[in-house]
Amino acid sequence: MKALNGIQFAEMVIQGANHLAANAKLVDSLNVFPVPDGDTGTNMNLSMTSGAKEVKNNVQEHIGKVGTALSKGLLMGARGNSGVILSQLFRGFSKAIETKSSISGKEFAAALETGVETAYKAVMKPVEGTILTVAKDSARKGVQASKSTDDIIQIMEAVLAESKASLKRTPDLLPVLKEVGVVDSGGQGLVFVYEGFLAELKGEKLPDSPEALPSMNELVNAEHHRSVQSHMNTEDIEFGYCTEFMVKFEADKLAAKPFKEDAFRRDLSQYGDSLLVIADEDVVKVHIHSEQPGTVLSYGQRYGSLINIKIENMRQQHSNIIGETHTPLVTENAPKERREYGIVTVSMGSGIAELFRSIGAHSVIEGGQTMNPSTEDIVKAIEEVNAEKVFILPNNKNIIMAAQQAAEVTGSKAVVIQSKTVPQGLSALLAFNPGADMGTNESAMSEAMRHVKTGQITFAVRDTNIDGLDIEKGDFMGINEGKIIVKSKEKVAAAQELLAKMLDDESEILTILQGEDVTEEETAVIASFVEDNFGDVEIEIHNGEQPLYPFIFAIE
Repeated sequence: MKALNGIQFAEMVIQGANHLAANAKLVDSLNVFPVPDGDTGTNMNLSMTSGAKEVKNNVQEHIGKVGTALSKGLLMGARGNSGVILSQLFRGFSKAIETKSSISGKEFAAALETGVETAYKAVMKPVEGTILTVAKDSARKGVQASKSTDDIIQIMEAVLAESKASLKRTPDLLPVLKEVGVVDSGGQGLVFVYEGFLAELKGEKLPDSPEALPSMNELVNAEHHRSVQSHMNTEDIEFGYCTEFMVKFEADKLAAKPFKEDAFRRDLSQYGDSLLVIADEDVVKVHIHSEQPGTVLSYGQRYGSLINIKIENMRQQHSNIIGETHTPLVTENAPKERREYGIVTVSMGSGIAELFRSIGAHSVIEGGQTMNPSTEDIVKAIEEVNAEKVFILPNNKNIIMAAQQAAEVTGSKAVVIQSKTVPQGLSALLAFNPGADMGTNESAMSEAMRHVKTGQITFAVRDTNIDGLDIEKGDFMGINEGKIIVKSKEKVAAAQELLAKMLDDESEILTILQGEDVTEEETAVIASFVEDNFGDVEIEIHNGEQPLYPFIFAIE
């Protein structure tokens, strides 16, 4: 194959996006930290899907124009650092071919290398052993191959082979990967895209199913993405309770009513949607979205005893767990007259969103830890505040690059204050002075972040060893400024141990943001612990209602 036109390239993009989508959960599982919001695969999938959608709407012979469509779709749909880097790789690639109606193998290889150069320039401090390394190594191999052949299929074979080899080397370049026994998640995502590219060039179709069969938890997550989170409005959720449980079979009950999986599944289906049933000889595990969880549980009891019951109110969580639609914005009514300053921030819980609004935020993008907003989501928020000058507070290190892309493409003068945590964002916003100029505010807000320490409590989603700690799935972890320093079987004990390590003689104020699954009694125990051991520290408590992180601590 000596030439590649726009129609052929469009099909490559579509199959690459589909193959990544099929394996997004596998990529998520490679995140180094064993936290429940590891989302590299999700971010890359949503970013690539956005690019593929734009390509589908612009399929034509001219490959340069198809490349431009891909670049536009990726740019606006980019989520998280991995999604932004992916968008930059193909931004550079598309720029290199934008005037060409078709390209040769040599031009294809050269465009991949241009994409790598663009991506490296976009990252402030490039780290080797990541998606950047995999992209660089494979592009170089493509250029090398193009010196001896102009066959695009052979060049893509060389690119893919080297991307896999480079991926295997990532733990040797990034010690933390070797420490926890994984390859780089972003690099793995890029390999899936390239596998789709090559399959399309060869006229093959890759399976839509993941390369590794998902667990029940992964199936449940997929159901959430397909159903509840696809509703744009909370009131649209028909079945409001996510209900999970297991039935341990009992011989006497089975004698009276034998278990038949098909009938069991059919009977439960009348009570809701997003139904998943997995059974073996001893137990059956059920996941269903229902308006009558009690009725569902009673039905299950006909076959045995109930164990591992979990029921969650999805209407309450909907604004926090965002799915594969645009991130909802919680915004003031847009002013009729353009204001001087606007503040856009990101929240990971409805209580935290309200706290941001109460101290001056004009637009709150709900998402953050559980789902990173896209570049387009942030652009829309900037436009809705209708201001000459806008400050953006990402409050998550994985959102900063998308925010910076949004700042570049918007018509307003926008500055990203690089807040990596909610406490940093709150501290920066409190330092904002509407009477000061933009430069003064940027300095003051950035400086304010340096005077707050962030602590977080969450739980491990897998066994691992990191930073010298042997962590088991289900353990509660205490994270100090992004580093796991505490583990415990008990949530409150983890919080107390973390605070004992973080608080010192210079600590004056402790703000506790209470998560959605935390009781007031648990928070009171922690507050009493601080009062007994650090009597000079003033304590403020807010119901943040954030998911996945029972406690977030801000220490000033």
